[in-house]
Amino acid sequence: MRFRFAKPEDAALLAPLNAQLIRDEGHRNNMTVPQLAERMKQWLNSDYQAALFESSEGLIGYALYRREPEFVYLRQMFVRPEFRRRGIGREAVAWLWHNAWHSHARVRVDVLVGNAPGQAFWRAVGFLDYCITLEMESPAVT
Repeated sequence: MRFRFAKPEDAALLAPLNAQLIRDEGHRNNMTVPQLAERMKQWLNSDYQAALFESSEGLIGYALYRREPEFVYLRQMFVRPEFRRRGIGREAVAWLWHNAWHSHARVRVDVLVGNAPGQAFWRAVGFLDYCITLEMESPAVT
């Protein structure tokens, strides 16, 4: 397993993985892969950073994060389905703590309520429940 920090030019590589993440977690985002690539490029040209997880089989995952004053906000982390349950996610989190997040005491990640496998993963690597965000859609006006 190799890890490296992404460059804005890597956005096109990350976009299909981001699309798979959106499907896997049941997110309601309906952006196309080209739109996701453009958004990823904008993020990587601003205050977000990403780490790529690679093997001899190519790109197998990534993490996208932003440093805040009091914590690191981990916006996305993804491992291709055929590589899951092999310790890659756990190894990636350890690598990120050592190589990218060491100057912060806390990392935050949002997990959709319906994403039980994601919740189980994050708890298994040591994350604890912190808050629940609730939302309400505008009621139909009659």
